[in-house]
Amino acid sequence: MIDQSSGDSSISFKMATAINENHLLIIEDDQGRKEFPLENPVYSIGRDRDCDIRLFSQFVSRHHATLVKLPRPNNSQRFYYRIVDGNAKGKPSSNGLMINGRKIPGHDLQNEDEIIFGPQVRAIYYLLKNTDRLSSTDASEYDITLINPGMTDDFDD
Repeated sequence: MIDQSSGDSSISFKMATAINENHLLIIEDDQGRKEFPLENPVYSIGRDRDCDIRLFSQFVSRHHATLVKLPRPNNSQRFYYRIVDGNAKGKPSSNGLMINGRKIPGHDLQNEDEIIFGPQVRAIYYLLKNTDRLSSTDASEYDITLINPGMTDDFDD
C-alpha cells in the first residue's frame, strides 16, 4: 500500500533500469595473472610492497603508476578511473606507460584498454555493465499461454 498523504507525486509505476558498473583490472606479470576489482578512490601500482596493486618485475618502477577514481560529468552515481604515470606526488616512473600502443603520461580508462608497464608486464582494464530493474516486475514479462491437452487434436501415426 502506498501512502498518498505525503504529497509525493514523483512515484513512478513504470519499469526503471539502472546500470551498475564494475571496474576490473587484470594484471599479467612474472608471477602470472591476477584480477583486481576496483572500488577505492586511489590505487598505487608498482614493484614496492606498499603498493595497492603490486607488480612483480625488475622492469617496473617501485611506484610506477597511480589510478584515480573520478566522477563522470553530469552523473554523480557513475565514475571512471584515470591512470597517471608515476606516484601520487607526481614523480614519473623510469619507463613510463604504454596505453593502447602509445606512450602517454595519463589516460582516462575505457573498456579493454591495454596498459604496458614493461616487458611482459601488462594490464587490461574492463568496465563491466550490468542492468538491474528497479521497482515492481511487469506481469506481461511472464505471459505464458497454457494449452489444455484436451483442446488439441491427437495425431496418431
